[in-house]
Amino acid sequence: MPTNSFGAASKLRAGNIDYRIFRLNSLEEKGVGNVASLPFTTKVLLENLLRQEDGRRVTAADIEYVAHAAAGSTSKEISFMPARVLLQDFTGVPCVVDMAAMRDALAAMGADARLANPLLPVDLVIDHSVQVDRYGTADAFEFNALLEFQRNRERYILLRWGQTAFQNFRVVPPDTGIVHQVNLEYLASAVFRRKAAQGWEAYPDTVVGTDSHTTMVNGLGVVGWGVGGIEAEACMLGQPISMLLPPVVGFKLHGRMPEGCTATDLVLTITQILRKKGVVGKFVEFYGQGLSALSVADRATVGNMAPEYGATVGFFPIDAEALEYLRFTNRDASLVELVEAYAKEQGLFRTDQTPDPVYLENVDLDLATITPSMAGPKRPQDRVNLGDVKKNFNDAFGGAHNPVEINMNSHPSTIDNGSIVIAAITSCTNTSNPSVMLAAGLLAKKAVERGLKPKPWVKTSLAPGSKVVSDYYREAGLMPYLEALNFHLVGYGCTTCIGNSGPLPDAVAAAVQTENLAVVAVLSGNRNFEGRINALVKANYLASPPLVVAYALAGRIDIDLTSEPLGEDSAGGPVYLRDIWPSDEEVRKTVRASIRSEMFQHEYEKAFEGDSNWNSLPVPSGDIYVWDARSTYIKRPPYFDNMVDPEKAIQDLHAMRVLALLGDSITTDHISPAGSIAKDSPAGRYLIEQGVQPRDFNSYGARRGNHEVMVRGTLANVRLRNQLAPGTEGGWTRHLPDGEQMFIYDASMRYQEEGIPLVILAGKEYGSGSSRDWAAKGVLLLGVKAVIAESFERIHRTNLVGMGVLPLQFIEGESARSLKLTGHELFSVRGVREALEGSRRARVLAVDEAGKETTFDVHVRVDTPPEVEYYRFGGILPYVLRQIAGAPVGA
Repeated sequence: MPTNSFGAASKLRAGNIDYRIFRLNSLEEKGVGNVASLPFTTKVLLENLLRQEDGRRVTAADIEYVAHAAAGSTSKEISFMPARVLLQDFTGVPCVVDMAAMRDALAAMGADARLANPLLPVDLVIDHSVQVDRYGTADAFEFNALLEFQRNRERYILLRWGQTAFQNFRVVPPDTGIVHQVNLEYLASAVFRRKAAQGWEAYPDTVVGTDSHTTMVNGLGVVGWGVGGIEAEACMLGQPISMLLPPVVGFKLHGRMPEGCTATDLVLTITQILRKKGVVGKFVEFYGQGLSALSVADRATVGNMAPEYGATVGFFPIDAEALEYLRFTNRDASLVELVEAYAKEQGLFRTDQTPDPVYLENVDLDLATITPSMAGPKRPQDRVNLGDVKKNFNDAFGGAHNPVEINMNSHPSTIDNGSIVIAAITSCTNTSNPSVMLAAGLLAKKAVERGLKPKPWVKTSLAPGSKVVSDYYREAGLMPYLEALNFHLVGYGCTTCIGNSGPLPDAVAAAVQTENLAVVAVLSGNRNFEGRINALVKANYLASPPLVVAYALAGRIDIDLTSEPLGEDSAGGPVYLRDIWPSDEEVRKTVRASIRSEMFQHEYEKAFEGDSNWNSLPVPSGDIYVWDARSTYIKRPPYFDNMVDPEKAIQDLHAMRVLALLGDSITTDHISPAGSIAKDSPAGRYLIEQGVQPRDFNSYGARRGNHEVMVRGTLANVRLRNQLAPGTEGGWTRHLPDGEQMFIYDASMRYQEEGIPLVILAGKEYGSGSSRDWAAKGVLLLGVKAVIAESFERIHRTNLVGMGVLPLQFIEGESARSLKLTGHELFSVRGVREALEGSRRARVLAVDEAGKETTFDVHVRVDTPPEVEYYRFGGILPYVLRQIAGAPVGA
């Protein structure tokens, strides 16, 4: 029970219900801080502390500090308990697998297995498993959906078991929508209400999710961000998140966007600005009168890409527009009434007259300066003006031509460097936004009317974020035009944006591989890292949905759409992008005429029921999961085997070999297994040994519940460049000291047989990108004890600690290069215990092959006392297991 030191517990009446709330202004009444001037996000954290105050994890001193901290300080650790947890299936399946394994471990310890049960509400949305195997046909959706169930049957049976075995756990079945769009349109409430023993309670709707783009719901006034699967599991089991109070950067928006610009152009501009500024580990909060010119869908587009600009959140406060969105998406009227009453009572409601909060730093953007933009060819922060895309590609890939004749459906065609082979309307970032989606439909209509057709070598796809999109496309009469350009519905899921683009047509793939062509994908997604979209595609550009359609018509990226024609009309005349681009008024009129509140009611009233494919799956019974030894999808993980004695766990590290020497911007896509599985890779060889044919490999994401597959795919991205194996791309290294070149997995197994621990050396922004827990789990299972990097992305650093891998950071100005480290040295880390007891500094000794010693200091990036405890127990999962089992230390 909260101790309520500040008398904050109070009543709020909304509708005919009295809710128990914790009033923020009670602090000012007692002379504690100027709460009214705090950023909105800091107020939400402060309310969380008021409500969770227990004298142990949250003290009165913690609350006073935050109330006085204005825009935040990284020097103070706070405890945060979200209202709920959000999972998608790629990261959610491992969570369920780990929970099932924890139940096994509890039973083995003589404890009640049911103690491993979510204590917070948990929603899992299955959206990451559908692939674009068939496209450009009327039956593409049905074909891909059926194939999805065939491939993922074992995974879905596990989730069906979880539905019945766990309390507080709901599953949104496949083919419903993308997790973040379902969250925005249905699951999120802006203010959370629950029936407790003493009556109804109300507090801000806060969420952590196992997808970094959980931030999309920031557009609705919900504080939420992505965490690793390991951290999410701890929250599910009642463990709060320990975090440093984040600094808050205010981003002021004013003016209006020019005619012809979209929310995609806006978010790519913001991403470029904030990446340049540097906001990793910070909250970004948008304010100013420009917010009133942005719909919730536009705001959600900006919030979605917070991981791309590096922020923990990209937050928009609750205001009249948010209330209208809740009403329009068919939220209960009593909820909307509560949201308005609560937000206004707590100073969490924004109007154009609201005084600007006090921020640590401020950024300013005039919306009138936004221009049509794309981002690429390799990073989302690399914004390019539309007119400069041609030059951008040529500068990156040389601009040389190498035309290759191919046969597409009995028609000769020619592809070349710069040919667009994938054009995908995909990803929650944009498919949640009716304006850009309907703009794509209107552009398609004008293109068809002018006689334009997509190029035959372009793999086109339409993967909306929810079924509501299909409803309003049909209502607007635009679906036939999209289909005429081969943008048929392929599925309701993330598809291309997460690497589920499916295979390229055989003729295209053969030409690309034979001639090593630099071909291109254009997608309305949020990620375009190397090797992510398709292993054969070297250049990837992010674009708004209408631009995706336009580039499918052009068929090439090395074209200036601002001055060169897309193609010829039926009379042979040139057709320019400006000829078919819909006006803003056309888009607004179509939005008003085609989207109705009833669509949201219809599509979400049976959100948890699923179709016949889902409901025909067998549902295992019992509190303990029965593992199928023959399964190649689901295996009991080893995290609870041979648990360490916490009293002896913190030791110095000795004589480690380097498994990989890596550069800057190594993303979790580079580290974690993702995309397709090559038959000649360690994972492919393993599956073949288990009797799985290559056609049935599925993707790494689908096999995240099998650690044997995943460890073999860790650090195996086709674009990974390990400096220990110069001249190679992919999962290669050299076993030392003999220097034999081999797969990273094979080298790891040899090192483990030899009893040699491992270390990874890296540059800046190690672990940026998606919150992939397997980027930490995989390196642990490879035998890696520590990672030494110039800097870490927030989520991945937390995940490393959560798996018992020590993150070490070079002192500012030092790096592997400046210290002339080659990766052939033996590394030892001294002073680990002292570092974790408070100094946060350790000493590294590197001894090269000639016996020369190099010593340097590192920051030990175990940032908070709870993280020290997690590391001491060998990771967060063993720690939680011992806590819920009541096992004594060392048991």
